Amino acid sequence: MTLFSTLKKLRVILGIIFLLLTLSLFIDIFEKYADERFGQILYLQFVPSVLNFVQTFSLLTAGGFIIVLILTLLFGRLYCSTICPLGILQDIVSNISKKFSKKKIFYKYKKAHPVWRYSFMGIMIVSMIAGLGFIVVWLDPYSIAGRFFSFIIDPSVRSVNNVVATFMQNQGNYSFFHVPIYHVSTVPVLLTVILTSFIFVLAWKRGRFFCNVICPVGTFLGLTSKAALYKVKFNPDNCTKCGKCAAVCKSECISIKNYSVDETRCVTCFNCLQVCPDAALDFGNLKSVPKPKEKLSSVKPSTDEVNVHENDATRRKLLVTGLAMMAGSGVYALKKNKLPESQHNLTLNNRDFFPSPPGSGGVRRFNSICTGCALCISACPTHVLQPSINQYGLRGFMQPFMDYETSYCNFDCHKCADVCPTGAILPLPMEEKQLTQVGIVRFLKENCVVVTDGTDCGACSEHCPTKAVDMVPYKDGLMIPEVYPEICIGCGACEYPCPVLPPFRAIYVNGNGVHKLADKPDFGEQQSVDFDDFPF
Repeated sequence: MTLFSTLKKLRVILGIIFLLLTLSLFIDIFEKYADERFGQILYLQFVPSVLNFVQTFSLLTAGGFIIVLILTLLFGRLYCSTICPLGILQDIVSNISKKFSKKKIFYKYKKAHPVWRYSFMGIMIVSMIAGLGFIVVWLDPYSIAGRFFSFIIDPSVRSVNNVVATFMQNQGNYSFFHVPIYHVSTVPVLLTVILTSFIFVLAWKRGRFFCNVICPVGTFLGLTSKAALYKVKFNPDNCTKCGKCAAVCKSECISIKNYSVDETRCVTCFNCLQVCPDAALDFGNLKSVPKPKEKLSSVKPSTDEVNVHENDATRRKLLVTGLAMMAGSGVYALKKNKLPESQHNLTLNNRDFFPSPPGSGGVRRFNSICTGCALCISACPTHVLQPSINQYGLRGFMQPFMDYETSYCNFDCHKCADVCPTGAILPLPMEEKQLTQVGIVRFLKENCVVVTDGTDCGACSEHCPTKAVDMVPYKDGLMIPEVYPEICIGCGACEYPCPVLPPFRAIYVNGNGVHKLADKPDFGEQQSVDFDDFPF
């Protein structure tokens, strides 16, 4: 086995390991991972690491991007071929495509698209500096892959698990158990399918086209790789222009005519180095040995064949999808018609903000840093975190918000902060998390079933962990909620079980634009009972 064959195999093995480790975070359906493992596995993801460093200034927890830059200065865009999950997914798609293709030459040299490349990179840099997270959401390769894992793969894995669990349990084997399947709303799933399908189609036809034309991380690391110590270069004296290197270059960056390799687009995959039979390609100071002539292929494509092949390939246009989600009064009227007649004159829930996760500091800060990778959505035990559509407006499109129609925030949990790779949700001591006021409870007496239907309820008070909702006498022996906003933390445990349909809840949480600290609830004196003997 030659040196370059070994390097390629090592790169493939490492790429699969990184992909499986990253994927496993999003499909941890049995919650086997310790919280610190999330940060360790995602340490080298470039954009999350940069954003996290800006928030924490900690190289220990957020210095992965520096390691990536060092690797790039040594070996070129090794991040793109080995660490980036979206890049590895594209390689899988393009390899499948080659197996089904009847082409003798799958790739050929294509000119770069500097205007597109540097435009997208400029947009990304400006967006990160200006805190325009809703733009970063669509350009960060890790976050794109994360939403694919969270919205598509995770529900699929859970479904398969439940089918297996049903079969095994029918056989009397209970080693598998059912897990809940949480589906996000249709729009985020549809947009994720459209975007990833677009990228996978490009990979099917053109290999790393997305990475070298659209991806700003790839463009930035490509510029850095110009100074790389080890990079692919030609040895023209040995080259016979057989075209094998260009035919396997998924970055389409090898020009046989000019004996050149565009190092800004090369992703250091070692494909070309492995197939060259004449030792015409070197990797820095590493040189290959020519293969014996009898092992060379008897059929070599000529330069004309390389240039003429695939003349029927069409140019790709970038898809620009605009989506405006409007919830008008007609929708509310339709919901009212589904309610009992006694509830037709209800007051609409009016929120200043939808709450952002505890530890995010506030809506604006959260929107400026979150890249919408959806890891917190997958990790949240109650799945109260859901991707926003119009809840934050355009500024926070696809970023997680606290959806109290889906569930509520667990009083003793801060998993979202433990897994967040960007620092958009910062870890808080549990005592502080339990006092962080992401919103304030509001009670609409006229909407309560105690008033409209004359029936007992009390679900909101029963579930409130801080006792910010209490039941007080109303009339005819009925009890009605009374709220104490100063000790409310906005967890949604009162809103979620309210029997009145949204958006007309009798009790709901109005989000705080900037998080505050609630007053510490007084649970009264805690009495302990001592028994000298067993009590019964």
